[in-house]
Amino acid sequence: MADKEEIKYLTEEEQQELLEKYDPEAGTRKLTGILGYIVFFGLLAFSLFQLYTAIFGVFTAQIQRTVHLGFALSLIFLLFPANRKKRQKGKLQIAWYDGILALLSIGVGAYWPLFFEDLVMSVGRLTTLDFTVGIIAILLVLEATRRTVGLPIMIIAIIFVLYGLFGQYMPGFLSHRGLSLDRFVQTMFFTTEGILGTPLAVSSTFIFLFLLFGSFLIRTGVGQYFNDLSIAIAGRSIGGPAKVAIFSSALQGTISGSSVANVVTSGAFTIPMMKKLGYKKEFAGAVEASASTGGQLMPPIMGAAAFLMVEFIGNGITYWDIAKAAAIPAVLYFAGIWIMTHFEAKRLGLRGLTKEEMPSRKEVFRKIYLLIPIVAIILLLMSNITVTHAALYSILISIIVGFINRDVRMKFMDIIYALVDGARTALSVAAATAAAGIIVGIVTKTGLGLKLANGLIELSGGYLIPTLMLTMVASLILGMGSPTTANYVITSTIAAPAIILLGVPDLSAHLFVFYFGIVADITPPVALAAFAAAGVSGGEPLRTGIESTKLAIAAFIIPYIFVLSPSLLMIDTTWLEVVWVVLTAMLGMIAIGAGVIGYWMRGMYWFERIIAVVVGFLLIYPERISDITGLIAFAVLLTLQYVWKRDKDNKPKISAQA
Repeated sequence: MADKEEIKYLTEEEQQELLEKYDPEAGTRKLTGILGYIVFFGLLAFSLFQLYTAIFGVFTAQIQRTVHLGFALSLIFLLFPANRKKRQKGKLQIAWYDGILALLSIGVGAYWPLFFEDLVMSVGRLTTLDFTVGIIAILLVLEATRRTVGLPIMIIAIIFVLYGLFGQYMPGFLSHRGLSLDRFVQTMFFTTEGILGTPLAVSSTFIFLFLLFGSFLIRTGVGQYFNDLSIAIAGRSIGGPAKVAIFSSALQGTISGSSVANVVTSGAFTIPMMKKLGYKKEFAGAVEASASTGGQLMPPIMGAAAFLMVEFIGNGITYWDIAKAAAIPAVLYFAGIWIMTHFEAKRLGLRGLTKEEMPSRKEVFRKIYLLIPIVAIILLLMSNITVTHAALYSILISIIVGFINRDVRMKFMDIIYALVDGARTALSVAAATAAAGIIVGIVTKTGLGLKLANGLIELSGGYLIPTLMLTMVASLILGMGSPTTANYVITSTIAAPAIILLGVPDLSAHLFVFYFGIVADITPPVALAAFAAAGVSGGEPLRTGIESTKLAIAAFIIPYIFVLSPSLLMIDTTWLEVVWVVLTAMLGMIAIGAGVIGYWMRGMYWFERIIAVVVGFLLIYPERISDITGLIAFAVLLTLQYVWKRDKDNKPKISAQA
């Protein structure tokens, strides 16, 4: 039954409360006075440092990364309280120990720049001061990670630290000689294999600039424009608000790397509209949660993990190679959600928005120029210029667009605020990537990655499908409660090698674990995005998570398909084959969507639903025989939908509806 109440949108305060409840990154102090100015100018200096090195060239690896880390850690301890439930507001002073931790963080960040020559010439021999600074750096990273992104990744990092130090006591194939404390500290902070490794390297260069780009996009008014454009395009169709949520979230994913943030910002607008038109609370929340999570699968930015993927895969692969490969799976993911919400709307007889509820299409399309920065960054990434320069040029274009937009009219202080906001967003990423570096360092030093890969393969009997299933489970568990960048680093280091050992291309393997690390955000029992959506909709959190998983079924199917047949990733294929793959896969999503929802042209019997899902699998799997078989079966099902009607409601009396 349709809800009869008026649409009630969340206030900014209510949105912030939800963010702080489900997203550790949002639980910051609201400092004013001298402390507020210190943090403000600290964040500004952080952004200016990153812009300087992007324009004039980065410093030596250890200096670039430790300065980046020092900025992030010191600001984290000033902004993020040790206990989020007792978050201090207003003019209240920070805890005395946070001031000490911030000063220690500055010391850690300055250590390599101050003693660079001595540290290089020492050739791995640590002085007492070196050892002390290294221990402090490790502890600061772990605590900063706990404050910004929560307990899960910190606990995982500690487990790996214990494994590295006491591996000789582990049973079976997990056993290793164990690292001495000196060697452990040296690896973690005095080489580029631990905290200062690849994850932090990418954070201190590419990721920061793209987060800054997202901050400038928000200041230009693009975030609100996404909602307006989505309504103009999809609002009048059947079940319009749900489709608005999907379209808007796909666009929002280009400027946000957080599933929870996507849910709260766009869901605060779309979920109340869906409820008003008749969607159940849980389904409305699930649409937003699944779509918002999928925003991180959508090129070009992909939650910033694509930059890490470039470094982890290597072998000459470019950022554009990854974005291009991820395009078709991302489109299929959103198509699956769109199709299922459409069938659900038809099943419930839901309308779209009325003309009076719609914004002026003429006015919306008049502002289409606001999308210029996004178009520009895609074109720049397709060209031969570096990713760094692509980000810099895109930021400049965003500023120009902001000056043109009459509704915003970006001023000088808006630029300053964008720089501050971008640095604030980067804090959690820096902490998470530093903690991920600890994990990568232990895996590298102990050979754990290869051991786990061999263990998974042995457990699955050396067969690909069972190995993929075990890897999926591992990725879902490791991805629970972790931000995009961190969960990719963890899953690609621990889970991906098992698939690669069985002959799967590196890109397919890495995208496989990336997908399942992301959908952990909507997979119960730890489904932060779904729980946040339930907070907006008022629905039951676990049921919202189950509905989200159902809507996101494409994310559980497509990774298997592109591992078994990489043509879905446009690897070693022609454009004609790509068109055929997209066409058949889209028909397959229609069949699966109908089977899951239980409605197509009319209600479906239980056996029809099973057949529809099987037909969908046949069509999505990119093989000629399965495609032809699937097309014939699809045509038969479609014909039956037209001719086999039961009652005046157009639904079988014994249909099993979703």
